[in-house]
Amino acid sequence: MKTASCRILLIINPISGTASKRGLKETIEKRIRAMGHSIDTALTQGPGDATLLARQAVADGYDAVLACGGDGTVNEVAKGLVGSGVALGILPNGSGNGLARHIDIPVDPIMALQAIKKGRIVDCDYCTVNDTPFFCTFGLGFDAAVSHRFATSHRRGLLAYLKSTLDEFIRFTPETYQITADDKTLSIDAFLIACCNASQYGNNAFIAPTASITDGLLDITIVHSGNALSQAFVGVELLAGSIAKGGLIDTFRTSSLTIRRPSAGIAHIDGEPVELDDTLEIKCHHGGLKIISPKKHSRFRPLFTPASMLAKECYMRIVNLFSKK
Repeated sequence: MKTASCRILLIINPISGTASKRGLKETIEKRIRAMGHSIDTALTQGPGDATLLARQAVADGYDAVLACGGDGTVNEVAKGLVGSGVALGILPNGSGNGLARHIDIPVDPIMALQAIKKGRIVDCDYCTVNDTPFFCTFGLGFDAAVSHRFATSHRRGLLAYLKSTLDEFIRFTPETYQITADDKTLSIDAFLIACCNASQYGNNAFIAPTASITDGLLDITIVHSGNALSQAFVGVELLAGSIAKGGLIDTFRTSSLTIRRPSAGIAHIDGEPVELDDTLEIKCHHGGLKIISPKKHSRFRPLFTPASMLAKECYMRIVNLFSKK
């Protein structure tokens, strides 16, 4: 963020993720001030706090708000900033960190400060489902059921998420959906429907590998019902970044769509489970949110990009391990 001195609000979720927060606030503040910016810090105490704090930051004339937490924290802060002109900066400190990974922000809050320092402010899209904003993914079906199970497990981290996924896979039953987009309607039995602004759920699970947060379009991925083996193979494609139309998969792009399901129930918004109606109106709002993003964003390549991202994250973990000794 190579601009004149900015006034920044740092919002930290103290219970996000599994990493220790000891000394985090002080380290971030010190490094932001060394960049020539002023900074104030607020800690969230419960759901919705980050949105209220972000809205107050807009009213108080801050230039940027840094969200330090997971996808839920990023979602809450971004909701308070849409349409305001105040920029969002992401310091990932959660379990999935989907939006941060999409824009090549290092998944370590201290290392992410370098991306904030060198980055530029980009006009990015955000999306809504029944007027509720989301910034990464909205989903129905299996992924929503996993999010609900994970949220109620009271454990965090990749291993806990994988356990929730396996437990839900054993018991999950697909539903029938009616999808209307671009004046066309289809009825399908789906394992899951993902409406994506960004490319991944988090943890490098690429549900829409070529999605862009600046094109004004939603990337829709539909996984149809299949047998246990074929559906398990979709999980392999997620991690390899090789999901594409064909077989169990249908994909398309649109600026808006309507989904109808048999009854109201569970969905997920940026990985957080929510109860929503049986009729869902999903829209993309072009350029409605300013995000501080690294200058370079490499083109996605199946297998290579996921492997490269994994290698970088392993390197960061090793660096952090030795820096604490």
